[in-house]
Amino acid sequence: MANSTRSAKLADRIKVVVAETLKTRIKDPRLGFVTITDTRITGDLREATVFYTVFGDEEEREASAAALESAKGVLRSEVGRQTGVKFTPSLTFIMDAIPEGAKQIDDLLAKAAAEDARVREIAQGKTFAGEADPYRPERRLDDDDDEAGEDES
Repeated sequence: MANSTRSAKLADRIKVVVAETLKTRIKDPRLGFVTITDTRITGDLREATVFYTVFGDEEEREASAAALESAKGVLRSEVGRQTGVKFTPSLTFIMDAIPEGAKQIDDLLAKAAAEDARVREIAQGKTFAGEADPYRPERRLDDDDDEAGEDES
């Protein structure tokens, strides 16, 4: 097994090689706006998982997935050539869930902002149920002395 530093460096190198190869050598018209987001490699350096995102609708995502599968051999050859490792890892492409998670967070933030606006609208022109300043005012030392002196007389 390789140490984690070597695995991390190889994973980063595979990410760069795949991204550059997609940009320069792969001319498949099905390949849309693909972004390589992350790469993970097993401890024995035999299998690499490449995470990617595609800008576009579901049809473009499916077409890009098919293009990546058909270009897998060229990409693996290029990874082997540029990394120089003894065994070139096999590549597996997985659609990254980052855009869906980001969209869900954006939706939740928009919902929270709308709820805050609604509460602000309801609170406009309203007053507090109790006093304006519910906390006791600070007592000065001079006030304490005067009260103590008055009681003794």
